[in-house]
Amino acid sequence: MSQNEIVDLQPQVAAGYLALADLLAEIPAADWDRPSLCAGWRIREVVAHMTMPARYDEAAFMAELQARDFDFGRLSNDIASRDAGRPAAELLADLRSEVLHHWTPPGGGERGALNHVVIHGLDITVALGARRGPSDDTMRWILSDLTEGGTHQHFGVSISGRRFEASDLSWNYGSGDLVRAPASELAVMLCGRTVPRTSEAGRELADVCEAGTD
Repeated sequence: MSQNEIVDLQPQVAAGYLALADLLAEIPAADWDRPSLCAGWRIREVVAHMTMPARYDEAAFMAELQARDFDFGRLSNDIASRDAGRPAAELLADLRSEVLHHWTPPGGGERGALNHVVIHGLDITVALGARRGPSDDTMRWILSDLTEGGTHQHFGVSISGRRFEASDLSWNYGSGDLVRAPASELAVMLCGRTVPRTSEAGRELADVCEAGTD
């Protein structure tokens, strides 16, 4: 699916947050402290980061940013670390917030919002080995955006000379050496994450991750 085949992305954004909330509501409490695919962040830090817009309006966000000399990376790490200490029930409520469902990143629009919820959601679900994830249509959109849309460049990932093919849905891109894996694992690899070596596809993708960054 190309990027233009989903005209209104906001319902996909809301569905992503709600699906993640439903999944996390069922996991054991200890799993909130398991490592995610975001280096240095546990599951709870990723959720705290994803849900910032549910807790900080524009004025509060700008105050936090100004206090850190407008260093967004520092802000993200500080707030993720601080807010990860919130009870799981509160973080789940934030994932279900209507404010969050309609938030878009500055300059990113609904495209950026969909990438935000899906990619960070995969940072969690792939790390947990969860089978549930975004719909096939949403995953095709994300994979197309990461490849033909150029978003992989943001993560310093090179895709030249490779053909990417999802093994669990109908999607492919490029030409050259075949990289075939489940859509969720392809997506996180295209975002520069290290794919867990828990399956044959995971081991192959981990090798690609190590060799495929600029």
